[in-house]
Amino acid sequence: MRPHGAVSNHTRMSESKRITGGCMCGALRYEAEGEPRFAGYCFCADCRKASGSGFIPFMGFAASDVRFTGETRQSRAKAVRGGDAVRNFCAKCGGLVFGGVVGKDSAHSIYAGSLDDPSVFHPTMAIFNRDRPAWVILPPGLQVYETMPG
Repeated sequence: MRPHGAVSNHTRMSESKRITGGCMCGALRYEAEGEPRFAGYCFCADCRKASGSGFIPFMGFAASDVRFTGETRQSRAKAVRGGDAVRNFCAKCGGLVFGGVVGKDSAHSIYAGSLDDPSVFHPTMAIFNRDRPAWVILPPGLQVYETMPG
């Protein structure tokens, strides 16, 4: 966990499509520019436990395309490929918002449950399908990976 860390990634954004969101109380916010590089569902055990649900719906953006404001705390777990999987949540309300380390990682995962407009989430993949609970039904047309895609 990261104690009382304030995040700020002030990237100049052009006038393209903007995707916004944040936590329940509004103290942790983001603005992403353009379309996500990828979007899907992660069924790994860590994402299920972190979300308290059957999966985390995610959207991937280059770090340069996202700006975060507000104070975060972090949870860390060992990632499949080594290193740490870092999840950021609001220091005030605890709402889970995004993945990655601001200022260090080249990309961030925005958790679709935090979107201001959930209609902008268009999943194309499901990862760690081997860990998917039987009660979660996959939407048709997804590319399904048993673990992490190469």
